[in-house]
Amino acid sequence: MMSEGSLAFNPEFDPDGAEGGVDTNLLPWLPLSGISGLSVKPLRASMESGMFNMIVRLEKGAVLNRLLSLSGMDLLVLSGALDYADDSGESHLEPGIWGYLSANTCMERLTAAEESELLINCYGAFAMLTPGNQVDRLVTSADIRQMALQAGISMVPNTLAECMVEREPYTGEGVPLAIAGKNSGHLVASVTTASADTFQHPYFIDCRAVPWVVNPDLPDIGLKVLRVSQETGFISVMVRHNGVAAPHNHIGGSDFLVLEGALGVRAGPPEGYGPGTWFYEPSGARHDATQRVSDDDLIYTANIYGPLTFDTGPGTPVVAVLSWMEYVALAEAGGAKLVPNTFTNDSSLLAWAPIGQ
Repeated sequence: MMSEGSLAFNPEFDPDGAEGGVDTNLLPWLPLSGISGLSVKPLRASMESGMFNMIVRLEKGAVLNRLLSLSGMDLLVLSGALDYADDSGESHLEPGIWGYLSANTCMERLTAAEESELLINCYGAFAMLTPGNQVDRLVTSADIRQMALQAGISMVPNTLAECMVEREPYTGEGVPLAIAGKNSGHLVASVTTASADTFQHPYFIDCRAVPWVVNPDLPDIGLKVLRVSQETGFISVMVRHNGVAAPHNHIGGSDFLVLEGALGVRAGPPEGYGPGTWFYEPSGARHDATQRVSDDDLIYTANIYGPLTFDTGPGTPVVAVLSWMEYVALAEAGGAKLVPNTFTNDSSLLAWAPIGQ
């Protein structure tokens, strides 16, 4: 049942999640100073946790050398083509490739073979290192927040209380994503079509090779489970959502990007929210009727930062809890190979940039 504290945030039991969303197709590309050929659409930046979310565009020929992920990051290639190189060799990243770089992982080189767009979720700051292992550029949530403020962009809020406050829309000229308006485009085909597991890299996985698994308690929802952290409880998944989700509460937050179809919520437009719409559902959010509102499959990529509790309606007892343990069981039952949370060749920050040198 809802506690008195929950009632204070949401007295009518009616958060719809829409306040925590943004149509990224209406946002501009903002150049990130100090990194040539890279621009971003800033989505969310937390001054409390240091996490930030953004869509990144790399111009054709742009190269990122020696990017050090200080707190971990995950990414999904949305369009284009990139070449990733490190000590284990070179890999070609196409739309539908998803990856996780754990804390203190140094990405030696990422080259854009074509103009490319990626969804990147940073769990903290990242640094660009010089060939001499010195920090050349540090990018934090404060940097991303400041970029958005200067451009007149009201980013997606971080808390349930902030979500209840109406945000000013961006009034400038936006640039659509490459996936905008495409329900059968390159990315959707990649994530919905099974193929042989030919892509091999410890940091990345080809979503085409990940099987759809179904929780018997939620038969209309298929999952491609990509990563499960037993330490933090964080989950990364692809979701095929073709029914109405049972009423549920978010114990932790979650974020997701619509890739195909249209997502409908009670207070949203009748046509729903289509490809390129990004949501952040803060801890404490409740949803009673999230559903598909088009004939196409509703597919989105999501990070879930804590358990979900399910009930049969406002004020009713909890009937089920979905935590990282259930996702592990689903992945194992479906034969999915999860991306590791740590890697044998990880190095600490001091190993990359020793103090005093």
